[in-house]
Amino acid sequence: MTRADPASSGSRRLRRPGRLGRGLIAIAIALVVVVAGFGVYEYYASGAASKGTTLVVYTYSSFFGGNCGAGAANLSTLLGQFDAAHGVRVELVCPSVNLVSALETPTAYGLPAADLVIGLDEITTPQAESLGLLLPYAPPELASVPPWLVSELSPDHGAVPYEYGFLAIDYTSAFSNATLGAVAEATLPEFVENASWARQLVTENPVYDITGEEFLAWEVEYYSTVLHENWQGFWQQFFSEPHPNPQLDWGTAFGEFGTPPGSNELVVSYSTDPSYAVANGEAGAFNSTVSWWNGTAYGWRTIYGVGVVAGSRHVGLAEDLEDWLLSGEVQAYLPTNEWEYPANASVALPAVFDANIPPASVEALNNATTPAALASDLTGPGGWLDTWQTLAGGGA
Repeated sequence: MTRADPASSGSRRLRRPGRLGRGLIAIAIALVVVVAGFGVYEYYASGAASKGTTLVVYTYSSFFGGNCGAGAANLSTLLGQFDAAHGVRVELVCPSVNLVSALETPTAYGLPAADLVIGLDEITTPQAESLGLLLPYAPPELASVPPWLVSELSPDHGAVPYEYGFLAIDYTSAFSNATLGAVAEATLPEFVENASWARQLVTENPVYDITGEEFLAWEVEYYSTVLHENWQGFWQQFFSEPHPNPQLDWGTAFGEFGTPPGSNELVVSYSTDPSYAVANGEAGAFNSTVSWWNGTAYGWRTIYGVGVVAGSRHVGLAEDLEDWLLSGEVQAYLPTNEWEYPANASVALPAVFDANIPPASVEALNNATTPAALASDLTGPGGWLDTWQTLAGGGA
């Protein structure tokens, strides 16, 4: 599941297939083992450890760039060290449904019961907490994690952040040239009020895809708290113009980006995309922006968390693995394996991250709400998702 970047023959990384939203959509990926619609990869230390305790971890298939861990050399090395130190076998399980659904009813999908979950985000974490699926735990390494990052994900530590980034709108170099660079500091309304821009914008369907949900939250909070306008106006204008239909997931949307040349030159994606392009010899092929107003950049912070699962048979070991994930040694691998910012603020960033919009320069619209209110506003009866479907014509 790779694709060529715009104006490039390089392959594009996977972006969290396991982060699909409410739709129960299977992921077609190569896995080491496929059982009842999920992938499994096991890390064995040696000797007695391989016969001892098994710690089951739910995560997304592209964690550390591997197929549920398979082929992820750095992850294999790091987890092997953890296994050896604790005399445990770590079993990564990558459900083909979203993580909340997997945690809520694992037997419905033929899944083993989980001890730890890696990959819940600022939308799915409060959903999981409201269902009583997580055990709060505050690792010692939280001393190195910014408090605002913790509060935006889970103030009571049901899940704690291990990495974060920002959503962005990627644009091709040709589009930047055609707009004389104006796209780099555009407001969200400009992307739909300008018909020539609206026809180029590729988005994800928020009913099925978590990236689409996050973009909807970004747009709502920007219109509501920055512009003080009705957020529905953005989508009314968007759907009044011919444009690519909202795509089922991020991978499909990015697959349309810049293809064919001169088309689909804008796509909702992630602010770390430019650093990935630089690392792969594709600097300048495209760039990213957020949403501006009166000289201030506003955006939506995406946060990914790890949490101990309620009902775990190995709570102590699950907590140890959570500690391990937040340690400086492991966090140093995240930027160029996960292509996100490490939650541990003591970790230095690689030089290629200089190509990204500095996250400290962006005002996070997450601060306009709380995790619990966000989950309710998005998915509750008559909430933002229901309204979005009405604006889309009811057929989304």
